[in-house]
Amino acid sequence: YAILHLKNGNYKKKLYRIFVYDCPPFTGVQMHPLTRRQIHFGKTEVAEFKNNFHDELKKKRLVALRYGHIQSSKEWKTSPQILKDVLSGKRDLSTLSEQEIVPDFRQKGVDIKIGIDIASLAFKKLVDQIVLISGDSDFVPAAKLARREGIDFILDPMWNPIMQDLHEHIDGLRTIAPKPEINKE
Repeated sequence: YAILHLKNGNYKKKLYRIFVYDCPPFTGVQMHPLTRRQIHFGKTEVAEFKNNFHDELKKKRLVALRYGHIQSSKEWKTSPQILKDVLSGKRDLSTLSEQEIVPDFRQKGVDIKIGIDIASLAFKKLVDQIVLISGDSDFVPAAKLARREGIDFILDPMWNPIMQDLHEHIDGLRTIAPKPEINKE
């Protein structure tokens, strides 16, 4: 996906590096509050996929994998709509499925690494363009700094709406992915 940005830009760019920010999968054990079944998260398909994906990324040329960490609060959550339906009486708790109640994992330490990498690239004049694939407004200070240092800062929010304060501190908005069709069922 990152390479597509090189090919779809207004002029040909040379790739410096693709930075990928992620966390290793959570490997702890927790009991599901609905089923009372213990889940060994390190043995799930998701954990296996993420570990294999990270191993493959580490082998790629010009790819830097930056790890944060997963923080588990041992709390569980559901979607706001399901909660609203239960609280309003439209739905009974007994109708919830195991898949509708998920652990409340939080990714930590990734945003700061992105900001430090952007600052480092800008101050060292290693690149003339940065493409950030995110829609998070936490990156306003990093985007402003990069632009002050003469970096062409492109944002790809992958069709997600972005906050106005982020939009005003970028040089361009470009999503390469096809726009998903919204199912209105």
